[in-house]
Amino acid sequence: MSSISFIGLGAMAHAIASRAVSRGHSVQLIGRDLAKAKGLAAELGVGATAGSFGAVPVGDIVVLAVPYASAVPVIAQYGDALAGKVIIDISNTFNADATGLVTPEGTSGAQEIVKAAPASAHVVKAFNTVFGHVLVQERPLDVFFAGDDARAKASVSAFIESLGLRPLDVGGLEMARWLEGVGPLLMGLARNGAGTFDVALGVDFPR
Repeated sequence: MSSISFIGLGAMAHAIASRAVSRGHSVQLIGRDLAKAKGLAAELGVGATAGSFGAVPVGDIVVLAVPYASAVPVIAQYGDALAGKVIIDISNTFNADATGLVTPEGTSGAQEIVKAAPASAHVVKAFNTVFGHVLVQERPLDVFFAGDDARAKASVSAFIESLGLRPLDVGGLEMARWLEGVGPLLMGLARNGAGTFDVALGVDFPR
């Protein structure tokens, strides 16, 4: 199994890391609050450790689990510590009332992260279309992902599948903007047609 590092200690980091630990992955939890990172590692149990913010992550895959407003500054601060890493960007870029995106037309949060990352790192957009509280329910969910590097995408796809989830490749990183656009769509669905946030998007393949 793989070693996965998480930068960020929020609900999504907890949800993905919990699922990863339960399936035999080694997980490193990193945050500015080391005590909080150690507490989360203790909660997750065997296979989970805490790491110091800013140090080189031990995992070949690094899950960037911070709000989008912090994502680019965090990547820039890490700099060459992320060289050669596969970075999974799970952020959503919708505005305060979840009716639109804060990124300019023609780009995405993931593409802005690429600009701040080392040239040898590879960014893959994934997990942003799944609510964290749904992810921990152990449902057989679909996880959409996008990226430009074939090997990085293969690693992320294998990681997603190892969590008991179905990876669905939507193309190059230019598709990340449309994945990020799913955020307002899900919020609107939850608030209106579904009437609950206990929802997830999936694909049905007709036979």
